[in-house]
Amino acid sequence: MSTQFDLFTNDQDLHISGNIANAVLPAGVRVLVACEESQATTIELRKLGFNAWSCDLQDCSGGHPEWHIKGDVLNVLNDGWDMMIAHPTCTYLTNSGVCWLWNKDGSRNEERWQKLKEGAEFFKALLNAPIPLIAIENPIPHKYAVELVGRKYDQCIQPYQFGHTESKATCFWLKGLPKLKTTKDVKDEWKRLPKNEAQRLHYLPPGPERTKLRSKTFQGVAEAMAVQWGSYACR
Repeated sequence: MSTQFDLFTNDQDLHISGNIANAVLPAGVRVLVACEESQATTIELRKLGFNAWSCDLQDCSGGHPEWHIKGDVLNVLNDGWDMMIAHPTCTYLTNSGVCWLWNKDGSRNEERWQKLKEGAEFFKALLNAPIPLIAIENPIPHKYAVELVGRKYDQCIQPYQFGHTESKATCFWLKGLPKLKTTKDVKDEWKRLPKNEAQRLHYLPPGPERTKLRSKTFQGVAEAMAVQWGSYACR
């Protein structure tokens, strides 16, 4: 696989062109992709030679159980990883769900607030993991989630910056990693689409698969994370 990427250092930017597997030594870099059953990001990292592992409470659907850790990711955070890309559940943190924190009569939904606190604690456990390079992905959070997590996100991207004529605001909390760079901007093409196509994920019908479909990582974004952050991890 021939590709071109930036390899960053603290005092200079080196630009390397060629096969990433030959230009760097990714096999020695251990990457944990937390809360990922689809294996979309794990597969892209593996294509480039990284020692990447997905981890989720569910069985993987990406077709590679030999690269999958089924279980609680908190139990493997101390296993000597060089980098982690995490996709924790956003149900109680996302801005789109803030209205459910109150009941119809205006009183607090205490069960929902408790789940919010638990979700934020899990998020913080990932963010504060003893791993030098971390990226945590989630939709735009509401203000209560930001308060509990302790800080706002570092970057917000859209799929149309990475070759997909889709809209889905995706935020990253970063530790030791640079912001992703746009790889293929198709925003103009996206803007010309009918609303039901441009907002396809929003219009998905209700059902058991809706959450899973909405949470899947776009191929172009997965490739960008693998190439850009992978090359940074090999600097």
